[in-house]
Amino acid sequence: MTPRHQRKLGRRKLLFALGGAAVAVPAAAALAPHALAGSSGEQKASPKADGTLPLTVVNNTGSFDNGSIHLYVVGNQDGRQVRLTPDGTLAPVSLSDNGPDGFTDYAISLAGSGETELNLPHMSGRIYVALGEKLKLKAVADGNGDAALQFPAGWVESDPNFGVLHDCAEFTFNSSGMFCNTTMVDMFSVPLSLRLTGADDQTTGTVREGGRAAAFEAMRNDEVFSRLVVDDKRIIAPGHGLDAGLFPKDYLAPYIDEVWSTYTGRDLKVTTNAGTFTGRVRGDRFTFDGPAQVSFGKPSTRDVLFCDGALAAPNDGTTGPVAAVLGAAFNRTTLLSHPEQPTTEPGEFYRTELTNHYARAMHEATEDGRAYGFAFDDVADFASFIQDAAPTGLRLTLTAF
Repeated sequence: MTPRHQRKLGRRKLLFALGGAAVAVPAAAALAPHALAGSSGEQKASPKADGTLPLTVVNNTGSFDNGSIHLYVVGNQDGRQVRLTPDGTLAPVSLSDNGPDGFTDYAISLAGSGETELNLPHMSGRIYVALGEKLKLKAVADGNGDAALQFPAGWVESDPNFGVLHDCAEFTFNSSGMFCNTTMVDMFSVPLSLRLTGADDQTTGTVREGGRAAAFEAMRNDEVFSRLVVDDKRIIAPGHGLDAGLFPKDYLAPYIDEVWSTYTGRDLKVTTNAGTFTGRVRGDRFTFDGPAQVSFGKPSTRDVLFCDGALAAPNDGTTGPVAAVLGAAFNRTTLLSHPEQPTTEPGEFYRTELTNHYARAMHEATEDGRAYGFAFDDVADFASFIQDAAPTGLRLTLTAF
């Protein structure tokens, strides 16, 4: 499989605003394959004649019964926002769906006991789970006058879902197959595991026993990152924490300055499928020569945490892949120790005092060491992403807290 940083398609950007602006759900198909083969003697699900994919939801939380868990499948199909109904059909998002309280009720109840079986049609979107109470999703008119949803923003204290224990997985299911991932890019709250059967049998995202508690403890014990912990509900990703005034805007500045200084006098090599780019800091820009000349301004801490701004990665086959590798190397703080990127040995990641300790904790929490702790965590195949061109079933498990 081709690593994500060597593909033209870049990882989806978080399109919704901090205040929960109405937007289209981003497509997970923009991700590249990061599969971890699993093994099981269980019988694989059968594909449906109508082209839908069996989706099984399993409650193994040990803390919440099925009646306390609410499921939402929302996203895009053919350019319009849709949601999955309890009977397995797609319905368009509509302003008239807002109830007397001003919010929709798109919740799908789990079966009274045991596993819950649904059918997933072709669409791109997210599977949200809410524990203890329902999510407040509001249908509003977007800039084109079309109905769209305001999605939960668990990192924003004024968001109506701030007090709700919730999380999500992302997916795209189309004629090319199923592409899906768990994500901690925005926050970490509910341990989720995805198992995708088909040509292969793959599982990702599984949080190890005690992993959630260990991640919360690690963040609480770090003076800088401790403010990102919201009770026992979630850990907010540091980029969103920065925007909320909970994380220092200049946290990574000393490291960024040192990188800029170091590569004024030496070369950095970045390898992508387009070839090897060789760069140095010239003036105020990090300029790379190779298959094409690309350059980057000096990033801020926010640019690094969001892999955006000065590190924005367009789908152009040259600037984008180099930006992705740089974004990953900045977050993993491997640029000073490894002048050839990407670094592929996880034991070399997060070893400096100033690093993305949130992403480190996310990877330490999972059984396979894969996680989406930042937007380009899929560089060198470390993201919790799996895909299958001939899927027969998807299994989402809420694992033990």
